[in-house]
Amino acid sequence: MYPTDLVMPMKAELTDKGFQDLTSPAQVEEALKQSGTTLLVINSVCGCAAGAARPGVVYSLTGDKKPDHLTTVFAGFDTEAVAEARKHLAPFPPSSPCVALFKDGELVHMLERHHIEGNPAGAIAANLQAAFDEYC
Repeated sequence: MYPTDLVMPMKAELTDKGFQDLTSPAQVEEALKQSGTTLLVINSVCGCAAGAARPGVVYSLTGDKKPDHLTTVFAGFDTEAVAEARKHLAPFPPSSPCVALFKDGELVHMLERHHIEGNPAGAIAANLQAAFDEYC
């Protein structure tokens, strides 16, 4: 498990932008059952999370269409919440960072680590904005 002083600033990059920090399995379950669209970010300490995932996700929210609900869990820190979130991401294997879009509780779009790694934040944002245009 990562130290709190390392993780909190990385969490803040999303929570300061309106993301709900899910820290328990019950919170994850409740959040992913919501009607409408829910964006879930599995955040992490890795470089691709810092350089592409978090900035790309934040930038994706500048478009006209946005998810109704913004949520996040942190891999290697909120381990039980992450485990619960990953149950809802099947058939995709565990991946962090990753970004998932749910509509009325159903997974409709997924960006795995291999989609994030090596891509600039703008490409991540464009991918998510296309999904928002389709589902939000």
